Amino acid sequence: MLLVLVRTIILAAFLQAEGPGWQEFVPMSTLARVVNLLLFVGVLSYFLRRPLGEAFRARREGIRAELVRAQEERNAALAKLEEVEGRLSQLDAEVEAIRVQARKEAADERARIERTTEEDARKLREQAQREIESASKAARAELRVYAAEQSVLLAEEMIRRDIRPEDDTRLMSEYVEELGGIRR
Repeated sequence: MLLVLVRTIILAAFLQAEGPGWQEFVPMSTLARVVNLLLFVGVLSYFLRRPLGEAFRARREGIRAELVRAQEERNAALAKLEEVEGRLSQLDAEVEAIRVQARKEAADERARIERTTEEDARKLREQAQREIESASKAARAELRVYAAEQSVLLAEEMIRRDIRPEDDTRLMSEYVEELGGIRR
């Protein structure tokens, strides 16, 4: 600021040395105002230089700190981005591993179900076979009983038809003799 003041004074001195025409070009009141302004600015800058310098220095330090913080945040964001990109690149591999695991589990489950189904079918066949054998034995027993009943009925009918009363008497006496022989 002092430099501007010195320049103005030198300019005024130079213009005065040029001759009387300079006053017409620059009126005295304007020159006085300029000098007053320059003095005011000079005094103001003298008194405000330290506080303004400190304010500007603090502002500059604040901006510098903000830039450092912004750079650190940028670096942190870049690191996080690399981490996410790394995880995304591994995501395809993880998805494929999960698919392979799911296929393996499905195949194991299918095999287990097939084994269970075969075991159940075998048990059903065995049970059906036992039931068939049981029914067959029951049918044979019923058939034997029926055949015996029919044989007895047929024999009875044949006996009634073929045995006459004299045969009946003879058979009875033979039976009694036989019973009597057993007692002895």
